[in-house]
Amino acid sequence: MGHPSSSGASSQLDHAEGTEGALLEGIREGDERVFAELMQEWSSVMLRLALVHVESRAVAEEVVQEAWLTVLRDIGRFERRSSLRTWVLGIVVNLARSRARVERRTVPLPADVAGAAVEPARFRPPDSRRWAGHWALGPVPWPLPEDALLASETRRVIVDAIAALPALQREVLVLRDLEGVGAAETCNVLGLSDTNQRVLLHRARTRVRNALEWYFDATEPT
Repeated sequence: MGHPSSSGASSQLDHAEGTEGALLEGIREGDERVFAELMQEWSSVMLRLALVHVESRAVAEEVVQEAWLTVLRDIGRFERRSSLRTWVLGIVVNLARSRARVERRTVPLPADVAGAAVEPARFRPPDSRRWAGHWALGPVPWPLPEDALLASETRRVIVDAIAALPALQREVLVLRDLEGVGAAETCNVLGLSDTNQRVLLHRARTRVRNALEWYFDATEPT
């Protein structure tokens, strides 16, 4: 008897590698259709990443355009040490960070905070036998009808909370939670270790959750 699951995984991997190979070949040969499809598929996440560092959407769009020009110029030097998307997103991050440094000039950005965003007692201890570091005491309950989740005020709380995050936390949150990028690819794009990626994501999620808790607590009828 064979092993269908193993065979299936191998087929998927071969398909993924074949697809990326076709994309690379198309770009290198100047296939406008392939390039247009990539732009349509990836420009959204590229724009979100750029907006982590620059405040203006117009400037973020310029960063994305510059990134695509860089892809076209440097595609011959792409060595496939990572996936094509990881390489492209890495270009966006580097360009956006450089553009932000130019734009803010001498205005310093707030440094990342090493301390805990919430009371440590709300988390299981690091030496816990199960779920070390996870929530021990859950978030304060609040009423969450679907209409409230979709309300403009609630969205504004989330957007403002994300905007207030330190840049690295915001980058990780955008990739992991808004764009659904996996942990390994996020680490490759941002040049992070898996541990740092998990810590940054945890802090970012916690701060956004705290903002929502505060909002619902403040608006809850008394």
